[in-house]
Amino acid sequence: MAAPAARVELRSMLDLIDEAFDARAWHGPTLRRAVSGVTPAQAAWRPAAGRHNILELVAHAAYWKHEVRRRLRGGRREPFPLEGQNWVAVENGSWQSVVRLLVDEHKALRATIAALPPRALARRVRGRDTAAFTIRGIAAHDLYHAGQIQLLRRLQQGR
Repeated sequence: MAAPAARVELRSMLDLIDEAFDARAWHGPTLRRAVSGVTPAQAAWRPAAGRHNILELVAHAAYWKHEVRRRLRGGRREPFPLEGQNWVAVENGSWQSVVRLLVDEHKALRATIAALPPRALARRVRGRDTAAFTIRGIAAHDLYHAGQIQLLRRLQQGR
């Protein structure tokens, strides 16, 4: 890929993760907007036993931003602030700190992507997964969980 085209692709990747997380988007609420205004009680509410709540979804999204950043940086292990992997341990009283963690992990991921040399988008970061594929995936992950959070919020209105 020519250098100018690679720079355009990198810029597009940044736009994509921003539009999924907190920038203006046509598709509806971003992940950041989906959690905006959620109270600790709403965050802890479960639609049924064994189902995830908003608090857990937000911690999960933060974990994967951390993991994608680790992969993009070459796989160096960096401890995640919460215990566990994928679905991490969270306590009901930690809502604001988990939201802060999500925002901080997004900022760190964004900075990592912005610092990539454009040619790095084609680099394999895990198995057959390239950096570009992984970045597109984390944007889709944000949107998927934003939709889940919106649904949980709507279900709570009907209680």
